[in-house]
Amino acid sequence: MEPTTAETATALGSTLRKMRRVRGLTLVRLADLAGLSHPFLSQLERGLARPSMASLDRIAAALGTSAVELLAGESDRREQVVSHVLAAHEGVVGPYGLGTARLLGPELLSFVPMDVRGANTEPGTVHRHSEDEFLTVLEGTPLIELDDTTHPLRPGDSATIAARSPHRWWSPDGEPYRLLVVKEAQGVARMHDALRDTTEVPEDWS
Repeated sequence: MEPTTAETATALGSTLRKMRRVRGLTLVRLADLAGLSHPFLSQLERGLARPSMASLDRIAAALGTSAVELLAGESDRREQVVSHVLAAHEGVVGPYGLGTARLLGPELLSFVPMDVRGANTEPGTVHRHSEDEFLTVLEGTPLIELDDTTHPLRPGDSATIAARSPHRWWSPDGEPYRLLVVKEAQGVARMHDALRDTTEVPEDWS
C-alpha cells in the first residue's frame, strides 16, 4: 500500500528532527540557516505542513544533505533484510544540487548509491558535507571543482571526495551528464567524525 500524504509528511518531519538533533541544531538555529521561519519548521517536524521544493532545498543545504535524501529519510531499520533489488522504474527521485538524483536502494547499508543527472551550465553553490563521497561518470563531460581546483571529466573517470571537502560539478557546454554517486550513510559518517575527532594513529601503525 502506498503511503498517504499525512504519512509522508510525518515521515519527513521525523527525518528533519533526527538530522537537526544529530547536528546539534535548535529549531531557531536551523530556521536562521535555512532562511525560513521557526514556526514553519516546527510544523514541518510535526507533520503538519508540506514544504515546497525550494524550501526543502534550503533546509537540506542548512543540514548539509540533499533534498532527495530528506525525501527518502534516514532509515534505522537495520533489523530488516538488507539484500535488495530495485527495478529501473523504482526509487525515490528528487533534487540533488542543480541536477536530479534517483536513489538506487534503501538506506539500510553503510552507503547510499544514486543515479545523478543534470545539464546545469552554472557551477552553483559549493557543497560540503560530513560524508565521504565517490562518483564515476557514466555519460557526458562535466567539470568538477574539488578544493578550488577544476578537473574535466569523461565517461569512466571518477572522483573521491573526502568529508568536508568543498566541491561542485557542472556541464560547461550544457550537454547532459550522468553520474553514479555513492555516499556514506549518515550513521557511518557520524561514526567516522567521532573517530577523526578522538582517535590518534599510533606512531608504529603500518
